[in-house]
Amino acid sequence: MRAIPLSEQASLAKTASWRDYVSLTKPRVISLLLFVTLVAIFLASDGLPSFTMILWTMVGGYLAAGGAGAINCYLDRDLDALMSRTCHRAIPGRRLSPQSALHFGLLLCILSMIIMYVAVNPVSMLLVAGGIFFYLPVYTIWLKRRTPQNVVIGGLAGAFPPLVGWAAASGTVDPMALLLAAIVFCWTPPHFWALALMRREDYAQARVPMLPVVRGGRVTRRQILHYAILVALLSIAPLALGMGALYAIAALVLSGLLLFYATRLLRRPRYANTRRFYFYSLFYLSGILAAMLFDHFMFILT
Repeated sequence: MRAIPLSEQASLAKTASWRDYVSLTKPRVISLLLFVTLVAIFLASDGLPSFTMILWTMVGGYLAAGGAGAINCYLDRDLDALMSRTCHRAIPGRRLSPQSALHFGLLLCILSMIIMYVAVNPVSMLLVAGGIFFYLPVYTIWLKRRTPQNVVIGGLAGAFPPLVGWAAASGTVDPMALLLAAIVFCWTPPHFWALALMRREDYAQARVPMLPVVRGGRVTRRQILHYAILVALLSIAPLALGMGALYAIAALVLSGLLLFYATRLLRRPRYANTRRFYFYSLFYLSGILAAMLFDHFMFILT
């Protein structure tokens, strides 16, 4: 991407709207991460957790993820300009200068560290920092442009929110928190590979070595099914750590549908089936988390 002259950067800074800055934080992505964090908070609490603790954890989590998202937009601005899915973002759309996005992202990340340390606890602050580290240096800078396993290893960034929520409520991390992190970690590759299948031309044009670009559609669909099986097995594991019958029913139904959509995608490699799996995978993770939360509340009430 051509460097923006200083005079034009100043002009962009004056005309950029608050919506442009908010868009850098990728709020739709963050909403799911915050829900994971919230569920972990409730599961880690014996009763109802403190509203103040929830509030500051949510604020700190949003600032951390949003700041990392803004820095990601800065680092990937050249790729975003080449892809139809991202070319209208604030930086490639020339509504915001790269430097403004970088400074905004750094500010949010610093504020998140301060809030988590002062208002929550040091353990949650360290875990937030770990999530930022895996998303930016590990995934965005190191892996994304080098290997088709980028979303596998880089998926560790998405596994940190449940750890953050658990640590915010309890000050530590226990096996259930690690299991939640494992579910999110293994869910991430098939979800993003489905998106990569739908946007294969975009990633090929930008020379991002996503699995469909490097290994082809059939290998990707087979990997989606393999990871879907792993996620389904992991979703049953919470039963050994105290989840009840209500969660068991929900997990079996939701996981059965996940395997159905993944199998159909492998056997019938159509765009419509890819799209269905992609959106169902979003619903699946939300549904599993909601089932855990509901089962936990039922346990408290009884």
